[in-house]
Amino acid sequence: MFTAGVLDVLMEHGLYDFGSVWGVSAGSISASSFKSRQIGRTARIMLAFRDDRRFMSFWSLLTTGNIAGGEFMYEEVQNVLDPCDVETFNRNPLRMFSVASNVVFGTADYLECKSFPEDVAKVQASASMPGVSQMVEVGGHRYLDGGTTDSIPFEVALGADGARKVEGYDGAQRAVVVLTRDRDYVKSLGNEGLVLRSHRYDAYPYFTHALETRYLRYNAQRDLLFAMEREQDPRVLVIAPEDPVTVDVTGADGGALLSLYVKGRQQAEARLEEIAAFIGHNA
Repeated sequence: MFTAGVLDVLMEHGLYDFGSVWGVSAGSISASSFKSRQIGRTARIMLAFRDDRRFMSFWSLLTTGNIAGGEFMYEEVQNVLDPCDVETFNRNPLRMFSVASNVVFGTADYLECKSFPEDVAKVQASASMPGVSQMVEVGGHRYLDGGTTDSIPFEVALGADGARKVEGYDGAQRAVVVLTRDRDYVKSLGNEGLVLRSHRYDAYPYFTHALETRYLRYNAQRDLLFAMEREQDPRVLVIAPEDPVTVDVTGADGGALLSLYVKGRQQAEARLEEIAAFIGHNA
């Protein structure tokens, strides 16, 4: 919701001067709306269906194996109830990558979403939370939530030295990085510990290791990103919530969700000129 607020403000002001957009987990849904240029769509979906048990609920988990109903979200909502503008999405030259975790190898894959509906499964793969989701198969590979292996893919997006290289992608000169946790947040083992204790992925040792070490990678990524920001590295502009985010990952409180969206908007509006100058936008 915070990311949706930021991106809606960028779209409202015509700040489309990007060569690529990278989405991780629910961020892939926001990235889709940015590529299809649908202002308000992500927030609208989250608010309109927050109480629908087909959207996200333990009923969905028990009946479909997914806490976030895959068929409902990626078929009925995507195509009928609040359809994606696939014509604009497919025509837009902006490259979109959904980060997903390869369960067999325990590594991040950067799945390019070139056209909808063909590539919708890549968004679903990126947003399928371990422990409460079925694996999503794309191109013969099994995937789960991209946050497990690369929560903040700014190094890959920039083509930084030592970062994973994406075939056919040369790296960006600059990156606007939208975080979903405040600057003082420090991640612990947390939910990954619960998933590990379920032994659900014992047959996938590399993915198990990725779960065990996720919090270390995540904190290290943030440390590097904030160090670059402090040193005024011209390659990054960081946007993050000012206050701790208390909304649970499956939270359905409409007021709390809307508040988080508004905070994202406020951040983007306050820094609009800075963002425009950073990406070289000419009014």
